[in-house]
Amino acid sequence: MKIEDYIIEAIRLAVTKLPDDTVSALKRAYKEEEKPIAKLQLENILKTIDLGGKYSLPLCQDTGTLTFFVEAGVSSPYLKDIKEVLIDATKRATKEIPLRPNTVDVLTNRNSGDNTGRFIPIIHWELVRGDKVRIAIMPKGGGSENCSALAMLTPGQGFEGVKRFVIEHVKQCGGKPCPPVILGIGIGGGSDFALKLAKKALLRPLGMRHEDERIAKLEEDILGEVNSLGIGPMGLGGKTTALDVKIEYAHRHPASFPVGLVVQCWANRRAFVEISEGGVRVWQ
Repeated sequence: MKIEDYIIEAIRLAVTKLPDDTVSALKRAYKEEEKPIAKLQLENILKTIDLGGKYSLPLCQDTGTLTFFVEAGVSSPYLKDIKEVLIDATKRATKEIPLRPNTVDVLTNRNSGDNTGRFIPIIHWELVRGDKVRIAIMPKGGGSENCSALAMLTPGQGFEGVKRFVIEHVKQCGGKPCPPVILGIGIGGGSDFALKLAKKALLRPLGMRHEDERIAKLEEDILGEVNSLGIGPMGLGGKTTALDVKIEYAHRHPASFPVGLVVQCWANRRAFVEISEGGVRVWQ
């Protein structure tokens, strides 16, 4: 198999099978739910997951915009080819899996038909030591992406300001992002980097707390407050509005306190590819 074939395999895995940590979280929410309408929504979600895996079909008709996070080993002999491989794999995956064509020209409103276009698929690059290339694949749906937000807080607002911003925004979104959701939050850096951190945070397994105890506590506090809103599965009420909260942070300018919020729907799709001289590995 060529590297391109492994990328397509990983995209297929991402859009047809949810990671085990997400499935476990949804099953736990179903077990704990008491409201009949909420329990029914979770039951339907779990049935959809079973059917996607059984028939190798996309879990949702919105197969999203493909986003790649590339940790590029500077000594890798494959580095020069990765961008073209990702673009070609996206085109092939659109036809072979298939994926819904989701890329529209903002000037003409014409759909490219193959999920590629100007700066699409989205590729985030990070240079690292070594000869391995690790690629995280995130198909990001439009409904949940529409609930992304940026807040430029003042430093004095601190973590309490972060909580208020997130809770109020989740409350406003209600059922739009197809809850139960996963919240990615980026704190610090600049406006653009805070949102990038927020999206990258969504790659962490559910249930895994941040290594910094203060950030871990903030994740838990926000998760508890979001679930106390009672928005519930699909916005119809219930115990579980969010399955988890993931936070990443960076240093900031003394005058700024940027907070990026990226909302992921229950279809928490992701897959990983690692390319090295020893071969190619695909996993969730």
